[in-house]
Amino acid sequence: MRIEQDFLKAGYFWLPENEKRKLPGTLKITDGGEIELEVLGLFDESIQGLNAPLEIGRVIGTIEKDGLVTLEDCFYTKRNFAFGGITKSKIHVQRVLVGAAWGKDVPVTFNSLSFTVECFDDWLGVSGITVDSKLEKGEIDISYKRPENINFKLNNGMELQICFGFSSPGVPVGSEVRLTQRAGLKLISQEAESLSVFTELAYKITNLLCFAIDATVSLKNVVAKSSELLGDLGNGDTYQVPIKVYYPSIPFAEEVPEKQWFQMLFRYRQIESNAQDVFNNWLSAYDVIAPALSLYFSTKIGAHKYLDGKFLALAQGLETYHRRTSDEKLMPQSEFESLMSELVESCPESRREWLEGRLMYGNEISLRKRLSRIIEPFKTHLGNSQNRSRLLTKIVDTRNYLTHYDERLRGKASQGEELWVLCQKMEAIFQLHFLKVIGFTDEEIESVVESSDPLKRKIKAI
Repeated sequence: MRIEQDFLKAGYFWLPENEKRKLPGTLKITDGGEIELEVLGLFDESIQGLNAPLEIGRVIGTIEKDGLVTLEDCFYTKRNFAFGGITKSKIHVQRVLVGAAWGKDVPVTFNSLSFTVECFDDWLGVSGITVDSKLEKGEIDISYKRPENINFKLNNGMELQICFGFSSPGVPVGSEVRLTQRAGLKLISQEAESLSVFTELAYKITNLLCFAIDATVSLKNVVAKSSELLGDLGNGDTYQVPIKVYYPSIPFAEEVPEKQWFQMLFRYRQIESNAQDVFNNWLSAYDVIAPALSLYFSTKIGAHKYLDGKFLALAQGLETYHRRTSDEKLMPQSEFESLMSELVESCPESRREWLEGRLMYGNEISLRKRLSRIIEPFKTHLGNSQNRSRLLTKIVDTRNYLTHYDERLRGKASQGEELWVLCQKMEAIFQLHFLKVIGFTDEEIESVVESSDPLKRKIKAI
């Protein structure tokens, strides 16, 4: 989660079951969404508190400017006992909900979650601003009409909405006019859902945008609302109270990405006619290839500080992807089980357990064959037969060396620039398959390859 402005606020904090004991403290949220609460003293300074678990659970507070807050899944990271003096204790907080307080064990549910994502406006390419320039007359007419919200029905029964907001120029305008449009995303559920249901969906959608934009983009400005949490506007009118949500969400990169539209893998305009299917296909893919997606994105957020670590994650990711999407075996399962029984039966009894362990995955096809199957749909992008065979050999030998450190493979394993090239090509193979997963036709994939400079460079890396 991107925290654009420092969040450091003083207040009073207490346990929902003991409102009388309020501790002064400071709530701090850093960029990335890491949350820490520092308080004077302890919530329980009794003799029993000396041996109490570090877990606290829910903490309620009131902070400057924002009022009520609810702190979820809290535990002490530093617990000091005063014994008559003044001490400070530090508490790790998993989530902060700003704007309301929930009692002990009261479920926290919402009906919507709104958020924005970095680079989303450039990816979306939808604007209500029109400019009519008549330079010869010294005239420029600027008009704005907010675009209509774009709605998608998700297979889980929720609705995904692309919303538009804007800031209008001040009055008087003086010598400058500034009009800013911002687009955001909103998940809507008719039935109240836990916050984790919403944040898990937001995580998956943000990852889709990371894939499309070809950069690690973070979500920010997260706001939840509930039909049961209402404010009074007077005259019998009510509104849903906005609850600001903070948590250490992923994906996240320390550097704010700067990505122009022409540097992206694909944009919204390219999927506009079937965007609902694209979103649903991506969300459904997590039910099948979640481990492969996790490995792929781990290489994009900088989780691997060394190139060999990135290579291994990509190799494992491609292998996992094929395992999750294909049930191909060396031989029919019944034939393999029969062969396995014969081998175990003829094995000395003292070695049978060892043999069974060795044969457990004996019907799996090799990594080389899996990679060959993965490359097949897109082989025209990866050179001739000889080039593809050389690519497979390099990936397999390098994976085997880095996994087993077999000295016989040292000279065959890729290093340095050659290893970097392998990573580029493996990442491109992932991206081509993900395009297929979300519903791109072969012709549309060809168009992406031609129009996306980053993908083209990865494919042609030498």
